Amino acid sequence: MENTPEWRISDSPVPYPGALETMEDRVAAIREGAAGELIWLLEHPPLYTAGTSAKEADLLEPSRFPVYRAGRGGQYTYHGPGQRIVYTMLDLRERGPDVRCFVHNLEEWVIQALASFNVKGERREGRVGIWVDRGGGREDKIAAIGVRIRRWITFHGISINVEPDLSHFDGIVPCGIGETGLGVTSLVDLGLPVTMTDLDVALQESFEGVFGTPPVCSAPE
Repeated sequence: MENTPEWRISDSPVPYPGALETMEDRVAAIREGAAGELIWLLEHPPLYTAGTSAKEADLLEPSRFPVYRAGRGGQYTYHGPGQRIVYTMLDLRERGPDVRCFVHNLEEWVIQALASFNVKGERREGRVGIWVDRGGGREDKIAAIGVRIRRWITFHGISINVEPDLSHFDGIVPCGIGETGLGVTSLVDLGLPVTMTDLDVALQESFEGVFGTPPVCSAPE
């Protein structure tokens, strides 16, 4: 497609209700042809979000941080400072109306961005998100994915752990992680002095190769 998305970076933490309102307005405008696509890079204050598959038992500390019903797919997720949130408002009417392909490409986008820092991010059958093999039977999640699609316009998106306080994940069972040997990590936890700006550059550089023209998808049938 000829048009490229607008990229917006918010320097200060964005309250979650305001972010939802902004996304709703932009999705409606894209659908009506009144605005172009948007990729919004931001951080949130500490909070938990509940996706459409969230189980109440997975909210271990309900009074620790505010909890919001997100409307996206997935379970409980933590958002907070040091975590890059990437909200993707893209028009699948132009990019290809294929939900499986879109989610696959979101995963590939994260994997390619992480590869810029020599981090091998991997998919895992039956587990949403991107994982890092820590050795010794341990695997840690470094990125979460949760999307919503309305009339083929996407919103919500991905979160990548740069340098969040990992103890904040203790208040939930994040995205269904409850098995022995599974945890959460970040780029800094892996020993990499990566900044938010570094990650933003990697995301921008790898976007076109994944979501370019024509739409490409190597997702399994």
